[in-house]
Amino acid sequence: MSKADKRRSSSRWTAVRVPLAVVTALTLAADPAAADGGGPGPGPERPPAASAAWLAFPGGVFSVDTRTRTVRYRACDGDTGRASDPDMRITGRAARGTLVVDGTAYAYDVPLVGRRWGALEVLRPGARPQRRTGPVVTEPPPPTDPVAGRRLLPLTDRLRQVVDASAGTNPAGVTVRDLSGRFGDQQIAVDGTFRPKAASVIKLWILVELLRRVDCGQVSLDEGVLVTPADVVDGTGELQHETFPQVVSLRRLAEYTIVYSDNTAANVLINYLRGFGPVNALADSMNQWQTLLGRKFLDEDAARRGEENYTSPDDVVSLLGAVWDAQILAPASRDLLVGFMRRQTLNTKIPAALPPGVPVAHKTGDLPDASHDVGYYLIPGSEVAVAFLTSGPIATGDEVVRRLARTVYDHLVAPAGAGRTP
Repeated sequence: MSKADKRRSSSRWTAVRVPLAVVTALTLAADPAAADGGGPGPGPERPPAASAAWLAFPGGVFSVDTRTRTVRYRACDGDTGRASDPDMRITGRAARGTLVVDGTAYAYDVPLVGRRWGALEVLRPGARPQRRTGPVVTEPPPPTDPVAGRRLLPLTDRLRQVVDASAGTNPAGVTVRDLSGRFGDQQIAVDGTFRPKAASVIKLWILVELLRRVDCGQVSLDEGVLVTPADVVDGTGELQHETFPQVVSLRRLAEYTIVYSDNTAANVLINYLRGFGPVNALADSMNQWQTLLGRKFLDEDAARRGEENYTSPDDVVSLLGAVWDAQILAPASRDLLVGFMRRQTLNTKIPAALPPGVPVAHKTGDLPDASHDVGYYLIPGSEVAVAFLTSGPIATGDEVVRRLARTVYDHLVAPAGAGRTP
């Protein structure tokens, strides 16, 4: 079957009629102006429409990119890949269409404003339609309370001062998202699209993809994987000090990948997931296009060929936010991952910058020319997701990360009303 036969737009799909009226009604109920841009909006605080959004539903996502008129369905029951829908209808603040891939029809109505409700109907030959509904995610998501959100805005200038001061030696980017509601779920960034080598921060995507499969019932963390001497690499980690071959459980591989930033464990998981493709598909399905897994850890030959791993502060916080909100993982898997991050053993950056005892869950990344730390501040009532990424010499980069980390903390614990904008 040719690609043209596999992927046809709605105007050429006549074998099955999908009841889009129901789908549309769900979207309109959430946002009367979403579909056509009409009606009285919420005034000057009305969030703008985005060019890309993804619908989160139990077991999967449905991604829309209006610039390229492409979509992607990725769930427990399949993955369309990034599929073209030239007949996508972009009307005001929503994208609609019906796409057929390999005989399955996907009828979608996705608002282009985050935190709205979207809908998707999946119709397979000979099966009853399956309706998927859930929140729509855009980057950055609009604040839930713009007034409260303004209290986070002064932090942008303070972070900018740190970034500008380090630019000559260690270019940096930072993104911060309120998770507690104290700041209206506001997100701020300074050079949030800065795209250095990802170092070990990319291990978060590897773990999320593994845990997503656990949630789908496709994988058990009790399953064992044979690790051979050929799999062992040096750098950070604990597995390299053990005797091989041996069978190691997926649970221990997952734990070591985060807690010890274990390079051997991470490489074994890449093999288990069957290469880079699934991890990159995860990022693509959430429109995290600055993130790429391009080589294994400690693969110097690949690095010399120019194959590298990349990410950005915005993409990191996008992933952390989706994990926190249980949009990409079930709550149990979310809690497992955050628990691993709380037990991180490499604590010379974010934890070292904060007073003793401040609860954090984080993941570091280190290369000779990159220093990162990302994760969650778990201060009760002031939880945030943060991403501090730098390039340049690691020693001075570590200090830049610590200054950024402390700047965020100082704003979070400032007396009520401090730094409030008029």
